[in-house]
Amino acid sequence: MPPNKSPSPKASVVVLRARVVLTISAPLIENGAVVVTGNRIASVGRWTDTTIPTGANIIDLGETILLPGLVNAHCHLDYTAMAGQLPPPRTFVDWIQLMMASKSGWIFSDFAESWLDGAKMLLRTGTTTVGDIEMAPELLPDVWSATPLRVFSFLEMTGVKSRRPPREILREALDKIASLPSGSRRVGLSPHAPYSTSPALLRLSAQVARRHRLRLVVHVAESEQEMEMFTNGSGKMHHWLSRNGRDMSDCGIGSPVQHLERQGLLSRNLMAVHVNYLAPGDAELLAKRKVSVCHCPRSHAYFKHHAFPLSEFAAAGVNICLGTDSLASVHGPRKEPLELNMFTEMHEIASAHPTLTPETILRMATVNGALALGMKNRVGELSAKSLADMIAIPHAGKIGDSASAAVHHRGDVFASMIGGNWAIALGQKPAEAATALAT
Repeated sequence: MPPNKSPSPKASVVVLRARVVLTISAPLIENGAVVVTGNRIASVGRWTDTTIPTGANIIDLGETILLPGLVNAHCHLDYTAMAGQLPPPRTFVDWIQLMMASKSGWIFSDFAESWLDGAKMLLRTGTTTVGDIEMAPELLPDVWSATPLRVFSFLEMTGVKSRRPPREILREALDKIASLPSGSRRVGLSPHAPYSTSPALLRLSAQVARRHRLRLVVHVAESEQEMEMFTNGSGKMHHWLSRNGRDMSDCGIGSPVQHLERQGLLSRNLMAVHVNYLAPGDAELLAKRKVSVCHCPRSHAYFKHHAFPLSEFAAAGVNICLGTDSLASVHGPRKEPLELNMFTEMHEIASAHPTLTPETILRMATVNGALALGMKNRVGELSAKSLADMIAIPHAGKIGDSASAAVHHRGDVFASMIGGNWAIALGQKPAEAATALAT
C-alpha cells in the first residue's frame, strides 16, 4: 500500500525513506520514513503507515540506515593540525609540556585553519553537533559561519601560568560571550582543569554559570598524576606546578572530583571530561549531582590510562557520552591518516569494552551527548519535534544487525542533514561538501 496523502502544509516538507531507521529513542524501524517539516521532524514510522503531505519532496535513500547525527560532546578543533606530531608520552605531565611548546609559535591563521579542517572531518564522518573547547576565542564567530555543524563553543580559562586575577579572566570570557550573535551556536565556559585553574576561578565560574544559565565543561581526573596531586599532595604534577608558582594549598585533601564539589561545580549543567580515575564515592557523587561524564576512547588509549571505570559509572547511574578529544592526543595505524571521527571512537570503546551492546554505544554517541550539552529531545534522536539532524550510511546486511553495522561503520557518511538542510547532499561526495564550505 502506498502512504496516505494529506493537505500540503505551509512549511516545506521532505519525506526520507530508508531500509532501516534507527531512532535511538525507540526500537528500530524496518522500511522506515522520517517526515521533515522545516528544521524539525514531524513524524517517524513505517513507510506504509506514513501520511505524506501533498507536494512533499519524497526521497528514497535505498539500502541505507538512517540515524541521528552523531553528537561529539568533547573536541578541541583548534588542535586538529597537531595530528601525529606528539608521540605518546611517558607521563601526562610530559605531554602537557610538549603541547605547550608545540602551540607556542602558532598564529591566528594556524588556529583558524586547524579549526576549519577539524570541522570538515567531523561533518563528513557523521557528526552534526559538537561541543568544542575554544582556547582562541578571537576565532568566533567567523568560524561558525564556515560550517553547518551545530557548534557549542566553551571558552577555555586557565590562569595558573599567567597569574591573572580570576575575576579578570572570567570578565573577559563573559564580555566575549556578550559580543557573539545568538542562534544555533551556543557558548559556555570551560575552566580548563582543577590543576590548571585556581579554586577561586572554579567557584566564580560555577556562580556565573548558574546566574546566566551557562553550561560548564571541565577536564577532571584525567591522569594518575592529577589524582596523586590532589589526593596525596605529591607526585610529578604536584612538583612541576609547585616549581612554577601554583598555590598548592588545595592539594592533599581529596580527589579531583571532590575538589570540584568543594568549589560548587558539580551540578547538572556540568560535563566532566575524562574522569579516568575515581576515589571511593566519586561515581555516586557525580550521579547525585546529575553531572554527565564524557569519555574519549582513543585519547584514553593514547595515554595508556587504567581501564575506564565504566562499570562504576553504570552502577551509579551516571550519564556517559563520547567525544573525540583532539588529534594532539590520538594515534593510529601508520598508513591511515588521523581524523576526528566519532565512528572510530565507537570502534575503540567497543574493542575496549566488549560486553557493551551496540545499542548502548550508539546512545553514548547520540542521546547521551545531547543530554550532556543540554539538548535533550532536540538532537541525538529521531523523534517528533526533534531537530532534523540525521545521517545515512549504507547497509545491505541483516536488519537485526543494523545497530552493530552502525557502530562499526567505516568511511564517510552517505548523506547528512542538519536542521532540515542537506550538509552533505545525496550524490555529493563529502570532500565536495567540505570544498563548498571553504569557499
